[in-house]
Amino acid sequence: MFKEIAYIMEMIGTVAFASSGAILGIRKGMDVFGIIILGGVTALGGGVIRDLVLGATPPAMFTSPTAVILSVITTLILFCIFYAKIDFLDTKIFSTFEKLMNILDAIGLGVFTSIGISKAIYMGYENKILLLFVGMVTGVGGGIIRDTLSNISPVIFREQIYAIASLIGATFYIYFFHKVETYKLMIISAVIVTAVRLVSIKLNLRLPRIKFKEED
Repeated sequence: MFKEIAYIMEMIGTVAFASSGAILGIRKGMDVFGIIILGGVTALGGGVIRDLVLGATPPAMFTSPTAVILSVITTLILFCIFYAKIDFLDTKIFSTFEKLMNILDAIGLGVFTSIGISKAIYMGYENKILLLFVGMVTGVGGGIIRDTLSNISPVIFREQIYAIASLIGATFYIYFFHKVETYKLMIISAVIVTAVRLVSIKLNLRLPRIKFKEED
């Protein structure tokens, strides 16, 4: 049951993150290759970092390319939709699509946070700091790479609560690991992360920051 649930969740997260990366690529005016790359690093980047930290080499994307193929297919579908209907970019349709991408991005964040911890535990790791780290890096790592390649400040440093949502879900997972069945815990933790992220977007909740006005 654990492997089946983990596989399904990974595929959901891959589609969600690849979509968010592709939409950003379209907004940035990238060509089809750039959009495929951006969707791919968003969907797979966090998992690669996780596997390298855990010593699982080569990373899963190279030994089981299903996620890679799914990411490419997802980004190509989105590219074809907007290439065929270029007028979508100048209408409310694209704005609505971007709102949907926020939802998908939140789902991806929750799913990959949960999967990251699950894989570490499955490999025999018990250190709580390590589990928190790999959970969060699996969730936010791809987004950091995506934003860096897009020449924008990573969303985790400037938008509504993002990494903290991942941290909350990861903490919940670790605390209840010996109290709840693993496959149930994976789903619940992913839902918690997703919910926290979506609520923060809805209410525009942000961490405190210092507003610095540069002198001309």
